[in-house]
Amino acid sequence: MTSAPMNKESKIFVAGHRGMVGSAIVRRLEAEGFTQILTRTRSELDLLARTSVRRFFEIERPDIVVDAAARVGGIAANSASPVEFLIENLTIQNNVIQASADFGVAKFLFLGSSCIYPKLAQQPISEDSLLTGPLEPTNDAYALAKIAGIKLCQAYAKQYGKNFISGMPTNLYGPNDNFDLRTSHVLPALIRKVHEAKTNGARVVSVWGTGVPRREFLHVDDLADACLFLLKNYDSPEIVNIGCGEDFTIRELAEMVCETLGFDGDLEFDASKPDGTPRKLLNIEKIRSLGWNPRIPLRQGILDAYNWFLKSAR
Repeated sequence: MTSAPMNKESKIFVAGHRGMVGSAIVRRLEAEGFTQILTRTRSELDLLARTSVRRFFEIERPDIVVDAAARVGGIAANSASPVEFLIENLTIQNNVIQASADFGVAKFLFLGSSCIYPKLAQQPISEDSLLTGPLEPTNDAYALAKIAGIKLCQAYAKQYGKNFISGMPTNLYGPNDNFDLRTSHVLPALIRKVHEAKTNGARVVSVWGTGVPRREFLHVDDLADACLFLLKNYDSPEIVNIGCGEDFTIRELAEMVCETLGFDGDLEFDASKPDGTPRKLLNIEKIRSLGWNPRIPLRQGILDAYNWFLKSAR
């Protein structure tokens, strides 16, 4: 199914607009000149409450919906709270997807995650790797919820002809990231640890795991650009990866953070902590063939994220 073309007056609801991803998408839409961007804080609209979500859709009737709302966290948070990660994410996405279908949304973009793919998927990971092997146990609850969201969007496309598409971002970072060491992902955690070591005059920074696993990192502004690109140019229910096509070891990443922040101390790797998936690099040939490419190099992006962290810490 092909949607009606987007225009600057399209009513676009960005669910989760206060998060790192949602806020970046709002910035991108505003920069593009869209004039009717719908946002609601959690106190204004609880996405866990089905009745409230349906009332919002009935009143506002958005033309386009981007679902960037989710409970997210790193290995520690996922391992500690699998019940909440599974139930809350399933509930949020079910409410938003069903309301979008029932109240005439012309196009829906569901954002998943690279963790949907098998732990030992062939690298780089192509879209057809989905459901071909066991998931990484440290975040399987979150992954299962996202897989269910993908399948629900595809079911609406197949059964009812809905233009519901799904993008699978790689590891993200940037402004509005979570720098809380108890719940953050690896890159913001490293930025905070290195900053605090530098500020406190410490000579050693401890890093979870062996430093051997490889990860890909995409600046959230690049993701936002890709989302707008897909809304304009992509109409298939088949998932599409969104990444940068390059990965680094955790050791290389930590060293890059140290260099960028000007810390000349030592790194200490704690092998008693879990490494997670050995490698996770997305194959982005599909989105590149459509005409989109990332633009922000990792070193530049780390500095951008660090500057935001410094401003937010004031």
